[in-house]
Amino acid sequence: MLSIILSCALFIILITITCLDIAKILSLQNKHFMYLYLIFAPHIALILHILNKYNSGLKINTVIKWIIFSEIIIFNLYIFIKVNIFPIAKKQINKIRLNIMLGGRQLVFYGLYSAFIQIPLYLFYIHLKQALSIPENIFITNIVIAVLTILTLLLNGMLRILLTSRRLNIIKRYIIASLSIIPIINIPVMLYACHTANLEYDHECYKVINHEARVDSQICKTKYPLVLVHGVGFRDLRYLNYWGRIPKELIRNGAEIYYGNQEAWGTTEYNANDIKNKILEIIKETGCEKVNIIAHSKGGLDARYMVSKLDMGKYVASLSLISTPHRGCKFVDYACKIPDRIYKAIAKFMNNRYRSLGDKNPDFYTASRQFSTQYSKIFNENVPDVDNVYYQSYATVVRNFFSDYVVCIPYLLLKFTEGENDGLVSIDSAKWGEFKGVLSNKHGRGISHGDIIDLRRDDYHGFDVIEKYVEIVSELKNKGF
Repeated sequence: MLSIILSCALFIILITITCLDIAKILSLQNKHFMYLYLIFAPHIALILHILNKYNSGLKINTVIKWIIFSEIIIFNLYIFIKVNIFPIAKKQINKIRLNIMLGGRQLVFYGLYSAFIQIPLYLFYIHLKQALSIPENIFITNIVIAVLTILTLLLNGMLRILLTSRRLNIIKRYIIASLSIIPIINIPVMLYACHTANLEYDHECYKVINHEARVDSQICKTKYPLVLVHGVGFRDLRYLNYWGRIPKELIRNGAEIYYGNQEAWGTTEYNANDIKNKILEIIKETGCEKVNIIAHSKGGLDARYMVSKLDMGKYVASLSLISTPHRGCKFVDYACKIPDRIYKAIAKFMNNRYRSLGDKNPDFYTASRQFSTQYSKIFNENVPDVDNVYYQSYATVVRNFFSDYVVCIPYLLLKFTEGENDGLVSIDSAKWGEFKGVLSNKHGRGISHGDIIDLRRDDYHGFDVIEKYVEIVSELKNKGF
């Protein structure tokens, strides 16, 4: 009779707790409950063995005993499976990727906690093994279950982080994945991954709060539409945007966006005509009087030439120049010393390639040499600023040789000849019109020539590239442009 009462009581308790959890009245994913659960869950074999001995003393019916054991095992599996699928109960923002990533962080913490808590427990079991007469097979089974529990939590957690974090590039993912299988070393590696995931989640929460705070505020709704002008070697492609996530955010905040659509390797003069035609098309289409131009790298030179030499000043309200080499790049001076036959062979190869990508008149030989300091000096003398057009400029810098492997070599050449730079353009070369300052972050990487256009679709510690463009455009709006 007692056995039936105990069995029914346990069944009712476990079913009630499960139903309350399913109804979200009670949360079995609560951290405090999970930390308590993870002390005992890996020792289910040992717990059942002790209960079996206790039940034998009470002479509980075998069927009732196995019903009780089944209830405990099923309840234990329910919690373990649920926490591996839904590691977090409370969510600050409703984004699947971010919640998967944050859940991964929580699972890694559970795994590490469970691993560390087992050390004193197993030391205790060793001393208790003789007193409780624990069979060898039960002890080994218990160890296997504990190891599988910890590995499942850690593997699930790390996979979630590695597959969803945008702050971990391909190289970092590979290094973290490789080091995570090495005992002891893997602990700081996993903690680093968790720290990165937490920073990314906080950053995204901040962005969501910003979006909600300025919903319908239209802070980027400028008087004149925006024309984004790309740099050298790229085209304005429909499905691979040169400007990354930036245009989408500007549009979300009220901006009207167009693109320059100039050639990837066209000369400054040729590209200026392309941009001119595009602006005239925009004016005809929208009925606006002028446009605001935001240009990156060589796009700034193309836009300056168009405004000054093609009589387009009356159609341009402002020209924002991002990392534009107004005074050239000294490493190009060295490149120009390559024997002309070799240089022209390289140019021919590049022209053929970019012609297949859509350029109508690529001229790598001339366009690349237009970055030289000598050409830039002549260019600046012949291309003066136009009155009534607002010119402003920004520079970017990386911290060291290892900041961005794509531009590490030109960074060194510029560092020794022109000083601080972003891997392609020095600070002094980027200054034009009203210089608005150097864009970087407070950490080791800095912001490279590609980072400032969201080339990697990445987030950088201490600097939000998307928010920077929102700030630039909102300032243009406030100035009446």
